[in-house]
Amino acid sequence: MTSFVLLRPRLAAMAVGAAIALVGCANMDDTGRRTTTGAGIGAASGAIIGSFGGNAGWGALAGAAVGGTGGYLYDRSKKNEEAAYRRGYVDAGRRR
Repeated sequence: MTSFVLLRPRLAAMAVGAAIALVGCANMDDTGRRTTTGAGIGAASGAIIGSFGGNAGWGALAGAAVGGTGGYLYDRSKKNEEAAYRRGYVDAGRRR
């Protein structure tokens, strides 16, 4: 029972933090949003994995770095895909 009572303020703080983070992403461009999302997912995953080894902080730090890099690379891939689509669309219009 005691652990649940102590857990409630932490859950409330996490919910407020998540709400602030979502509002902060409202005016971001695609690159910033994808990189930040990757870093956040990586940090959460790294913290979980790191907690098994006894050091969630270092796991979160490493996970954020890997996730941020992955998010940035994903963004670059999506932008290249969009550019190729636009080039194909323009080329198809010229052939008519």
